[in-house]
Amino acid sequence: MNYIQEESTTLFIFGILIVGLLLIDLLVFNKKSHKVSMKEALKWSIMWIGLGVLFGGYIYLDMGLEKASEYYTAFLIEKALSVDNLFVFIMVFRYFNVPDAYQHKVLFYGILGAIFMRAIFIFFGVTLIDLSYLSPVQIAGHSIRINIVMTLFGGFLIYAGFKSWQSEEENTDDYSRSFGTKLIHKFFKVDPHYHRDLFFVRINGKRYATQLLVVVAVIEFTDLLFAVDSIPAIFSVSKDPVILYTSNIFAILGLRALYFLLAGAFDMFHYLKHGLAFILVFIGIKMIIAPIYHFPSTWSLLIVGFILILCILLSIYRYRTQKQTSSSSN
Repeated sequence: MNYIQEESTTLFIFGILIVGLLLIDLLVFNKKSHKVSMKEALKWSIMWIGLGVLFGGYIYLDMGLEKASEYYTAFLIEKALSVDNLFVFIMVFRYFNVPDAYQHKVLFYGILGAIFMRAIFIFFGVTLIDLSYLSPVQIAGHSIRINIVMTLFGGFLIYAGFKSWQSEEENTDDYSRSFGTKLIHKFFKVDPHYHRDLFFVRINGKRYATQLLVVVAVIEFTDLLFAVDSIPAIFSVSKDPVILYTSNIFAILGLRALYFLLAGAFDMFHYLKHGLAFILVFIGIKMIIAPIYHFPSTWSLLIVGFILILCILLSIYRYRTQKQTSSSSN
């Protein structure tokens, strides 16, 4: 009973905080369409990440070390896997030639949609997992209870990890065929131009959706596809929907600012994709062996953090080496 009250209090505080942050984001960061500078993006990235870390401190004080470890591990996994998502966003913006001044508005509504979709996925997923346990079996004197959904998720993540590792080709998707694009064209007449940062305009008395609304729909659908990887991954960390949802939302709230940092340093993270692939395989294996061995959340946090730091350092080293070689040859 006390734990349920703690979760209710945590969700209430989280809800007030998120609504307040979104209002600040809408009224301050999103008040006027403009090109976001690296300095501005860095400032907001630090703020969002800092708030996520501080909320983890509240989890520790309110629920203890184990729950805090689960929160930080889920936060880090979602943040890491979202980086791959951001690289696709860069491709989407390049494909549709979205002006720099309007990109932050598209990402704001994309993240707003992700907040609602993640709530459905996480709370539904936890319920589904609870219903998919098989009857316990005795193996070598140990009682083992296999979860069908977790085992399938684990196998899928291992497959996704290997597929991501082997994929070296640049993204050449035709986003005009995206489900998001088709959805907007099905329900609205679309003017294939940008009209400032408007989603709808009137032309000759008729209402048209603008190209900017099409881009928002593509971003939303892209995030939906990436959630297929990231949501199963965090189920390996915890089955507590409060921990999973709060960590997930804090991880994605800062993605817009992080996007503008990555967009300006796109070529500096060559090995990051390989690190994310390794993380997916590690999480998949962890989910499959969960009935036999429970991997502590603190160890998961350390391993994921180590992989990310190592890949970032190797990527920066490679980038600097190539830059020096290019300068020498010129």
